[in-house]
Amino acid sequence: MKKVLFLSFYWPPSGKASHHWPLKMVKYLPQHNWQATVITVKEDTFTESDPDLLKNIDPKLKVLRTNFWDPFILYKKLLGKKEGQSLVASESISKENISFAQKFSLWIRMNFFIPDARIGWYFPGVKEASKLLRKEKFDAIVSNGPPHSTHLLAEKLSSKFKIPLVSVFIDPWVDIAYYKGQKRSKITKWIDGRLEERVVSNSDRLIFVTDTMKEYFNDKYPGSEEKSHILYWGYNEEDFENIDPIKNDSEIILHAGNIFDFQNPINFWKSVKEEIDKGRNLKIKFVGTVSPAVKKTIKEFGLSKYTEYRGYIPYKEVINEIAAADCLLVCSTEPRHIPGKLFEYLRSGKPIIAFADNNKDVKKMIEESNSGLVFRYNDNPSAFFNDLNKFTSNIEVAKKYDRKKIAVELTSILNNLK
Repeated sequence: MKKVLFLSFYWPPSGKASHHWPLKMVKYLPQHNWQATVITVKEDTFTESDPDLLKNIDPKLKVLRTNFWDPFILYKKLLGKKEGQSLVASESISKENISFAQKFSLWIRMNFFIPDARIGWYFPGVKEASKLLRKEKFDAIVSNGPPHSTHLLAEKLSSKFKIPLVSVFIDPWVDIAYYKGQKRSKITKWIDGRLEERVVSNSDRLIFVTDTMKEYFNDKYPGSEEKSHILYWGYNEEDFENIDPIKNDSEIILHAGNIFDFQNPINFWKSVKEEIDKGRNLKIKFVGTVSPAVKKTIKEFGLSKYTEYRGYIPYKEVINEIAAADCLLVCSTEPRHIPGKLFEYLRSGKPIIAFADNNKDVKKMIEESNSGLVFRYNDNPSAFFNDLNKFTSNIEVAKKYDRKKIAVELTSILNNLK
């Protein structure tokens, strides 16, 4: 059996959604003659913990957890958070009602932590992984990012030990969506660009989770087309077995995951209020973190008493909430990215309303499955409520994205490494 080393900063018990793809790839690869070992960090103080996810890991799987320097420990102290409290992702880059100290720390984060605030993993990660690679032979390295500092770590190990590198890009790098509106210096952008170029150049295979992201990187780096592949983010079919949906007294509009200031669908909240004023029994529910700007807009439209903020909940409960909702909201401001929750939304069969300026991938998936409507942020989305009962989602379209099938495609890529 061949051996592959997976690098993923996020790993259970972290509740961060970024590890769901590698978690399932690692699970299914042994069925195709590839045995994985995982390198991650000892503790992630940024995200909430979801211990239930540990049940999905084979006890025989070797997981090496390394030290890392975490700047968010200092940031939490600056915000006055107590020990054990997690940071709210959608608040960490918000510009709504923040102090000078927060503004300054955000500027420091955007300009001195290159490529990201997880660069403190690089040196401890290289050190510990090198010990492992001196003892064991591996046939491939797979890195999962963001954080893109993971790709730097993997690229260093690949170069040092002459092991083929497969870099998986969940999001863009130098112009990722959350940099929108942030102040980054020219020198920071230049350094970041050189690091991205180095990883792309030295990767034996590049995996992207959308067609548009693949096109973007291939246009930016001519010659990368031949080593580029698309493997969608997908979902886990087994998670939809034995679902126990919550019963609701109202029509539930659900948003799952983090929603940031730059994703605020203002016209949608206006339409929701109009429907409520007509006598419709609607309720907005958020599962995950909600930015200050979104909360402010909801309050301004008089929707606070119709809104529930559940905060972070275990992944299994998220699936139950999705299955119990009457319609599902997704906000995508990054045209090269498909929000991971969209795959679970599609599998649920529930109507979807999406806000996605120029996102061809999101539009294609929703139209192909007949699962809802896609609007630009400036559009009037009231038509969605008129057509809500007309959407009959084709679940068979969603099933194409089962991660068990995606693992077969990854196996093919690994098998063809030289």
